[in-house]
Amino acid sequence: MNAIATPSLAQVLDHPGIWRRSADRQPRMRALSTGWTSLDAKLPGGGWPQGALSEILFEHQGLGELDLVMPALAALTQEHRRVIFVAPPHVPYAPALAAAGVDLRFLHEIQAGASEAAWSMEQCLRSGCCGAVVGWLAPDIDYRSLRRLQLAAESGDACALIFRDASYAGQNSPAALRIKVSNSDEATYVDVLKSRGLLTTTAPLLRMRA
Repeated sequence: MNAIATPSLAQVLDHPGIWRRSADRQPRMRALSTGWTSLDAKLPGGGWPQGALSEILFEHQGLGELDLVMPALAALTQEHRRVIFVAPPHVPYAPALAAAGVDLRFLHEIQAGASEAAWSMEQCLRSGCCGAVVGWLAPDIDYRSLRRLQLAAESGDACALIFRDASYAGQNSPAALRIKVSNSDEATYVDVLKSRGLLTTTAPLLRMRA
């Protein structure tokens, strides 16, 4: 009786009819450039994930957290895509926004209380007519509410960006991207805490540079 040759594992995997997942092949993600080269380089797709929720956690207001998203928002308005601010803690300063390149005709503001802000943001995201919706929501917003925002962003194919206190960085979240903004030596740094599509979820601190 003739012996039957058994192919090696390497031969099997080399066969063109066999599909295998490569560890260095990342899922393709649609994204909107953040406008910060060093940050784009750390994110799958090269920017804020499109049709998804991103959380920006900051130690205290005034660290440049709004500057972090401004290039992307300006780019959207210049493309005549609508950007919505939901429950901002301060009145947006129009001259500064215009100086940053924002076309004010396509920027809108919704004033809402803590109990209505998440609902308002969800409706805007689901509408399908917004490029991005930026929200300042209740700091203790629960997982279920965050999940609704994630699903709404997917449904409306919009960028959902929310600002939260950094004390909630350890909270479980359905967001596709979570970053922490901090300050040291008069510079603003960004730490990538979680990013869908990365093999590791933590990146080194990045110094924001124009």
